[in-house]
Amino acid sequence: MSPRGATPHLGISLKVGSVLGFTLMAACVKAGAAVVPIGQVCFFRAFFALLTIVAVLAWRGQLPAAVLTNNPWGHIWRGLLGLIAMLLNFLSLAYLPLPDAIAIGYAMPLFLAIFAALLLGEVVRGFRWTAVLVGLGGVLVILWPRLSFLKGVQSASDETFGAMCALTGALVVALGSVLVSRLVVAERTTTIVFYFSAICSVGFLFTLPLGWRFPDAWTLGLLVASGLLGGIAQLLVTESYRHADVSAVAPFEYSSMLFGIVLGLVLFGEVPALTVLVGAAIVIAAGLIVLWRERTLTIARGR
Repeated sequence: MSPRGATPHLGISLKVGSVLGFTLMAACVKAGAAVVPIGQVCFFRAFFALLTIVAVLAWRGQLPAAVLTNNPWGHIWRGLLGLIAMLLNFLSLAYLPLPDAIAIGYAMPLFLAIFAALLLGEVVRGFRWTAVLVGLGGVLVILWPRLSFLKGVQSASDETFGAMCALTGALVVALGSVLVSRLVVAERTTTIVFYFSAICSVGFLFTLPLGWRFPDAWTLGLLVASGLLGGIAQLLVTESYRHADVSAVAPFEYSSMLFGIVLGLVLFGEVPALTVLVGAAIVIAAGLIVLWRERTLTIARGR
């Protein structure tokens, strides 16, 4: 069912804006992680996103309601999973080219389909399982050049570590999404977003004794920008679902590959390898097939 007063073009525009915001955030994280410890980068991302979210909620008059919850433990577990996922994904950005980290992250919807069947009891039939397996094959195409330990080669160990972080991060994000799917039954979206950023901010503050550095003005600007961009992008993607069906806006998540290639080339001089492009194309195709199948089944159920 479409949202009341649906305006699909606005919803799609907001979704693309959120994807661009998250990709710019990733570029800021990648540049900042080259100067300061990754825990410090994660803290700035979470804390300044929290400030952005609180400011918008206060402006809308939603702040008191957004803090109230009947399921604190649900938010704590979701926040801890989000904290782990953020750390893993930011480590992947530190060790991998930007397009590569983005492409491996596309495994998340595939893992989510698996967890939906195993943990939520959703019926996943052969068509969707086939698409998931094809998509995971595409992920393997991206990963294969970096699986040096399987070939007895010790070179490129940093990229191998980054690739494993990206893949594990996608898996943890999928687990977090399962928790969110249960939280949204009784909790406001604004409450979920607020507690996610708050818990991550507190959690990453504990990395301070591990050797934070006082950044120069440029790096400080990048760290602050990563948080502001992340907060704005979170709000944009939430708002996009008020104006269009999830199935209408979800495919535009894959525009991040285009943004990632452009930013990687312009900012870091990174040219994606052919295996990354081929693997990403396979994963994107599989993801779009799963989305199309879900939309078809939803329409059939409605009828």
